[in-house]
Amino acid sequence: MDSINAASTSADQVEVPRAKLEDIMVAMDVVDTLRHRQGMVERELDTNARREQLLERLREIYAEQGMDVPDHILEEGIRALDEDRFKYYPAKKSFSTKLAHLYVSRKTWGKPLAALLLVGVVLYGGNYFINERPQQLALQALPSDLKQTYSEIQTVAKNPSVVVQAEELKGSAIAALNNNKPKVAESLLRDMENILIQLRASYKIRIVSRAGEQSGVWRIPDVNSNARNYYLIVEAIGRADTVLTLPVVSEESGKRNDVDKWGIRVDYRTFNSVAADKRDDGIIQLNIVGEKPAGYLKPKYKIATSGATITQW
Repeated sequence: MDSINAASTSADQVEVPRAKLEDIMVAMDVVDTLRHRQGMVERELDTNARREQLLERLREIYAEQGMDVPDHILEEGIRALDEDRFKYYPAKKSFSTKLAHLYVSRKTWGKPLAALLLVGVVLYGGNYFINERPQQLALQALPSDLKQTYSEIQTVAKNPSVVVQAEELKGSAIAALNNNKPKVAESLLRDMENILIQLRASYKIRIVSRAGEQSGVWRIPDVNSNARNYYLIVEAIGRADTVLTLPVVSEESGKRNDVDKWGIRVDYRTFNSVAADKRDDGIIQLNIVGEKPAGYLKPKYKIATSGATITQW
């Protein structure tokens, strides 16, 4: 008998929450029905008599659907409508709701945004490793490069004035670094490196004497239209008779260009002597006019020349 009572009690305990849930759902349905028939509600919720008429109408509506809804459920639905229960109120717009909407719609914007971020990372990384990182490393190495280049110039140079010139460049570069001017320091380092390249170079200076090419030219200077400047067209010959490309500064423009031949200024007598040598048999016999040994910046000439040069004619 006790076991039967216990089973009965257990069954009752299980059925109660289920009945309550069903009641709530039916009440929600009642509210929904009333909202969809808002005109009926407005007409029949004014007085108690009309409320009774509304109950009757609700009984008929659910009876037509084959549903037997107890009156207390119908009344609960009417009260819920009066109290605006089971009515959805959209959340007010706020920063939190915006974040929530963004999160819900992440499938729409997530992939494009991820792709855009990936492209940005790749571009930033490429720029960093191709441009910024090498510049950072070069800047870090500048003091060491200045010291190393100066030391090599000291070793190679055979003219003390060249070492003094290199030391001045190094001092100016270090001062530029201390004043946060790395571009200036880099430019001065390149000047020192060019000096070192010239010091190491060894070549002969030969007058150009080939078919279809000029061996000399003359120019009328802008400052004096009655004068003439004479130039022999020359080239640098290295080992194995190879033609070298050298940095040459034009006296006309003041610009330095890397060229494989240039004009060197001479006097009229020297210019005329070379012209006569070429007219004789088309060949310039004394075509070597100077030599630049290693350890020196400037060539040693065998002819009279001011050392001024041009790069275009």
